[in-house]
Amino acid sequence: MPESSGEKTEQPTAKKRRDQRKEGNVFQSKEVVTAVSLIGVYYCYSLLFPFTIQIVQRFIGECIGYASSAEDFLFSDMRYIFVRCLLVVAVCALPILLISGIFSVVPTIIQTKGLISFKSIKPKFNKLNPIEGFKKMFSLKGLVELVKSLLKIVLMSVVIYTTLMAKVRDFGSLMGVSMMSAVVYTGEVILLVVKNIAIYFVFIAFLDFLYQKWNYEKDLKMTKHEVKEEYKMTEGDPKVKGKIRQLQQERAQRRMMQQVPSADVVIRNPTHYAVALKYDTKENRSPQVIAKGADFIALKIIEIAKANKVIIKEDKPLARALYEAVDVGREIPEEFYKAVADVLAYVYNLKKKKFGKTDVSS
Repeated sequence: MPESSGEKTEQPTAKKRRDQRKEGNVFQSKEVVTAVSLIGVYYCYSLLFPFTIQIVQRFIGECIGYASSAEDFLFSDMRYIFVRCLLVVAVCALPILLISGIFSVVPTIIQTKGLISFKSIKPKFNKLNPIEGFKKMFSLKGLVELVKSLLKIVLMSVVIYTTLMAKVRDFGSLMGVSMMSAVVYTGEVILLVVKNIAIYFVFIAFLDFLYQKWNYEKDLKMTKHEVKEEYKMTEGDPKVKGKIRQLQQERAQRRMMQQVPSADVVIRNPTHYAVALKYDTKENRSPQVIAKGADFIALKIIEIAKANKVIIKEDKPLARALYEAVDVGREIPEEFYKAVADVLAYVYNLKKKKFGKTDVSS
């Protein structure tokens, strides 16, 4: 009866994970990247803050000196100041932007284990379907993203507000200080704001990491039907494999039966087991098992041996021991040498006397 349940209750297989990774579908939390970037920017800004202040102070002094010494401001003067301003901004901002980029890339590489997939950036026109868009908007994932965005906006607003309110009494005193002192104080306030936001974002990143991990594993889960179909594709249909195995066994048995007429002796027990031995002194160091079987196959071996006048020796313990210990095509191990040698000596004596009977018992 076919399964009608489409519930994803089975853990994803290794193949499913590999296929999803090839498609670019890997686990990662963007909030972790944001939190790490903020922390990186904070420490980078803290270390470079004195250097930045020196550059800004030198630039302001240069502009003031240039303006006081020039009688008229020409367009070329304005262009020079503008270019200098761009250079100052580049020198001050580029290290922070570079470190921020590094701190954004490294967590991504760690989470995705260095995956580079171009399939995830290929245009997918089904995403333009408005119905699918509405479904994503009102799905659990869309709701979580909305809550995260609102939470970040609220937290940033609260942090900025509380930080500025704690410093509001100091703003009046800035009127009586130099411009550079005001710039330094402003930079310190910005650092404090970034630090407080980063602390709260670490908390959000931790919660988002747990949720993204849970959601990723949930999406990867498979139905029982999918697991069966994947098994059929990778391992083959069990019914087909069983049929192939049956055919292989039948062919092996036919080849084995074809070897029975060349045997020197068949040791039996008396109908449950039969082992055919052949001893070629030129090719083998000891007698070789060329056929063996139990029950029906044993009777078949004995039947073929009788039809081809192969001597059959009844030895219950030896027949069973050889059947269990030696595979077809293998030479007998050393512990069977004496018992088999006695059997072969018996067989050779019979051949010398040219007995007509092929079935004898000891």
